Amino acid sequence: MNALYLAAEETAEHGDPAVHPILVGVIAFGLLMALLLFTLGYGKGRPHS
Repeated sequence: MNALYLAAEETAEHGDPAVHPILVGVIAFGLLMALLLFTLGYGKGRPHS
């Protein structure tokens, strides 16, 4: 996570717009995967009626 943060900071300093959409995509994908795992775990913990 630290490497990703450093890369984002370095990119922001250089002002290279080509990497920003990739970073946004990676972050969005990570959030979606975390949400999916949380939902699956929650569903297993509480059986549906």
